[in-house]
This record gives sequence, structure tokens and C-alpha cells, in this order.
Amino acid sequence: MGKVIVLGARGRFGSNAVTAFAEAGWQVTAFARHWDRAPAGGVTTKAGDAMKPDALTEACAGFDVIVNGLHPPYENWARDLMPMTQKVIAAAQASGATVVLPGNVYNYGADGPEVWSETTPWHPTTRKGKLRVQMETAYRTAGVRTIVLRAGDFITGGETNMWFEAHIAKAAHKGRSMYPGPTDRVHAWAYLPDLARAAVMLAEKRDQFAAFEEFGFGGYNLTGAELVAKIAEATGQPQKISGFPWPVLHVLGWFSRAMREVPEMRYLWNVPHRMDGGKLEAVLPEFRPTPVKQALQQALGVT
Repeated sequence: MGKVIVLGARGRFGSNAVTAFAEAGWQVTAFARHWDRAPAGGVTTKAGDAMKPDALTEACAGFDVIVNGLHPPYENWARDLMPMTQKVIAAAQASGATVVLPGNVYNYGADGPEVWSETTPWHPTTRKGKLRVQMETAYRTAGVRTIVLRAGDFITGGETNMWFEAHIAKAAHKGRSMYPGPTDRVHAWAYLPDLARAAVMLAEKRDQFAAFEEFGFGGYNLTGAELVAKIAEATGQPQKISGFPWPVLHVLGWFSRAMREVPEMRYLWNVPHRMDGGKLEAVLPEFRPTPVKQALQQALGVT
């Protein structure tokens, strides 16, 4: 299959990518700042600071694929995102590796069409969206082989600070769901193990693609009401829906840089949007997504 190094391997996308590549038979090296214990499945680990000069170039030497799962905190994006990007690009240029990059929907902004695809113009309307466009443009102009797999919000399970686990379904087992916006607007979701499997399958076909290739991940396009109904079905518990306390978050932002960064992305809960996965389906006709009920049961630990 080849040799892959996963950067940010302890993060949510990174850890799922480590598992997916290992299960597909790749030689996997997991790179993170530190390790308490090694991942299962014969995965090799490397510890290092991605922001140190030449750390990534040295770590990525000899690999066929670099999975960029690095994700600095929101409040540090303006400072760290582009320097980190340039270090990944330099590592890819030195090794000749293909970069696999999980993309998000921030590129499209609040005034775009409802259906987002690879042909949708990038028109970010937030600071973080503009940084993401700057980041992806850097890969394109550098000429390193890059695969962007773009998805909506993640569903994965466990203790996370992401919307689904930390807020929407946090009390689902008690019959309570929270939703951050109007429940009649479509929102794009991606089951993270599925996204990681798709990334592996794209990496295996990397020689068939252009130098910079972008794919939308269809995932689950659900209104808030539909998602909560699916949660009720998955848990066997009728759900009472409450709203998200956005005013409280604004107050917390006075004291916390991290909380201050969240409100500008609120438009994603107010603007209906869906990901078009048609291009990915054409390239990977053998890919089978997990049914939404099964994905939610796995994420919520329902047996």
C-alpha cells in the first residue's frame, strides 16, 4: 500500500486516520507532540513539535503520503495556521509525498448557494474562513500534490469539544438534545470514521488525480429536527430540544479567547447548506457510508 505519516495523530481526524490507514494495510507512523501510549495495530510513533524548524521535514522523509491532521486552537489560527502550513508544504516538497488535507466548509461563507461542491466559488465571510482559503491556496500554488477532502461538522463520539458530542447529544441518553440554530435548516455532517476511510481510498488512487484535487464528502445532510429525530431513534429515547445559550457564549468571550472565536461561525447554523458528494462517489463507487442510525449509535455508545 505505501508509507503514510499522520500529523496531529492524537487529534480527532488524525486518530481516525491512523486507524483507517492501519486497517487498510499501510505502514503507518503517527506524529504528535507527545505519546502516553502507542496506538494499536503495529503503528509506529514519532514525537515532536510541528512548529520547530525542520521538525516536519525530518519526520516526513521517506513517506508516500502525509496526512495533515494538525489543528491549532481557533484562538491561535491567525498566528499559527500559515506558518504550520508552510512547514507541511516544505516537508512534502522535500519528500515528494502527497498531502491529504481534511477541509471544512468555512471557505464558502454565509452568502453562497445552499448546495456546496468542488465548483462552488470560495467566498469566505469570516476571519477563519479567509485563513482556510489562504491555507488551501498555499498548497495549490506550491505545486505539492494535495488531496482536500471537504466535510461538514464531525460526528465521532467520546469526549470532544465538538458540537455533536459536547452540546447537541451530550444529554441524549437522558432524553435531552440541544441545537444551536433553527431546527428547519439543513446542516452538513460527516461521520469521522467514514471520512477517514474515504481519505485512505483517495490516497490509494492519488496518482490518478491532478496536483491539487478537491472532493466534497456528502455525509449526512440533515435539518436540526431530522438530526434530533435520528438521535431519538438511535437511543430509543424521545428527545426534548433546547436552544444553545449564545448570549452566555458572548459573555464568556470577554474572558476567554477560545470562546470569543466561536460566534463568528454561528452563520453555519442559520444558513441552510448541504455537501454534494457526487464527485467522490464517482471516483470511489466502492465506498459505502455507515447508515446514519448506526453511526449515531456508535458515536453515542448505544449497544
